[in-house]
Amino acid sequence: MRQTLFRIRLDDIWSLEPVGGVTAVGLGNIVLLLWLLVALKWMFGTLHTSGINPQQLPSLLTWVGSAVVVLLVGGWLIPDGVTSIPVFGYGFMLFLGFFTAAWSAARRARRVGLEGDLIWNLAMWIMVSGILGARLFYVIQYRDRVFAGKTGFERVTALINLPDGGLVLYGGVICALIGFFLFCRRNQVKPLLMADVIMPSFFVGLAFGRLGCLLNGCCYGDPSHLPWAVQFPNPSVPFSALVGRGFLDENALATFPLHPTQIYSSLNALLLAFLTASYFRHRRQNGAVLALSMLLYPLTRFVIEFLRGDEIGRLGTSLTISQWVSLGLFSIGLVFTGWLNRHAVPATLTAAKSDDPHTVSSKPRPVEQRAPKVSSGNRG
Repeated sequence: MRQTLFRIRLDDIWSLEPVGGVTAVGLGNIVLLLWLLVALKWMFGTLHTSGINPQQLPSLLTWVGSAVVVLLVGGWLIPDGVTSIPVFGYGFMLFLGFFTAAWSAARRARRVGLEGDLIWNLAMWIMVSGILGARLFYVIQYRDRVFAGKTGFERVTALINLPDGGLVLYGGVICALIGFFLFCRRNQVKPLLMADVIMPSFFVGLAFGRLGCLLNGCCYGDPSHLPWAVQFPNPSVPFSALVGRGFLDENALATFPLHPTQIYSSLNALLLAFLTASYFRHRRQNGAVLALSMLLYPLTRFVIEFLRGDEIGRLGTSLTISQWVSLGLFSIGLVFTGWLNRHAVPATLTAAKSDDPHTVSSKPRPVEQRAPKVSSGNRG
């Protein structure tokens, strides 16, 4: 069962009345809020650069007028019989994580002379390849569950049925890495520099994503008697899984108390985001932040897995697949760190080609020195 965070009302765009006991917000309120945020961003950006003058008032009026047009046209286009649409907790958290991660990475990129817009383009590459990889690994790992009772075209539909399926983080990371290197090669950007820029933001996005797991009910923990243990109602993802494994009566109202491993993972990701972002300012070579991430995250993930209740031991051991992947990633991190120390090069933007559009200078530059921006049209 997917957790509906709230619903967007289409029948009464200014109403705040609940729908079916679920919090609801009229479409008009959401549109005006978005337009207000965009207008405020434009206003503060203009104040920071040149200040607002009477010649710019038509632009402000355009924002207000376009909001009115959208609301009027939107009301005409609403299909008959559709009164509201749900906003699911998991998807909403993924959206917040994606936006926050890209925004923070764009700010960090400008400190080393890369265009902010470059980060937003990379974010799209990573998101698409990451979702495909995460889904692929889930289907492989839980193929019996995904294809249970399905034949013919139903099996094809099950491959892409994310609402009733799931994602595996490590699968997403592996495929996102492939998309990352292809993007860097295509745009002639140093991969190690770009990796250092985005790693703290990766953990920011992961923190939001794990909160989405909590709302969705996946990635649940083992039984716990701690004061902060959580229970999931009937029906929910953990409830159905525990009933299927014979640990819970199907007539129970909720699961027994479980470790909130989703919250543990979210807090862990926030801590790693803080550590890597702080280290970014003091790194002495490109790739240092990536190396630190490849050592810290597998260790913390390996420990948290001991409290997870949604996976069982694999390969004839008590270790889960994620723990085996963590051991492999940690080993690669050790090798990479050793290689990086033997080939220590100051963190610069030096590129092979002098006409590289993302290169600020061909001379090595201390990492503490702020590089000039490549373009004045960077996203704020």
